[in-house]
Amino acid sequence: MTGRGNDQRDPGLQPERTRLAWRRTTLAGTVAAVLAGKTALHGGPSVAGVLICTLCAALWLGFLGLAHRRISALATPRPPVLGPRHATAATLCTVALALCGAALLF
Repeated sequence: MTGRGNDQRDPGLQPERTRLAWRRTTLAGTVAAVLAGKTALHGGPSVAGVLICTLCAALWLGFLGLAHRRISALATPRPPVLGPRHATAATLCTVALALCGAALLF
């Protein structure tokens, strides 16, 4: 069956899915940062624990700012492409937060 109706797609669906993905990633980062903070301060605060907790919070806030900016951009009728600078910053925040979490485990 070939029909013209099947070739049409709603241009609002892809930005909506992307916006939801950013929200899920932000929520996962929030959980990771809270758990990292809890682990860092478990058994009483130490200098290293407080520094790692502060670093995790700063990385989370940086990622939250990037995600908010992208979610806002996706609300426009024709969202702009994510620039390499912002994509690199989001990736670095995510990887650094994962490394902080891994450092707390060892």
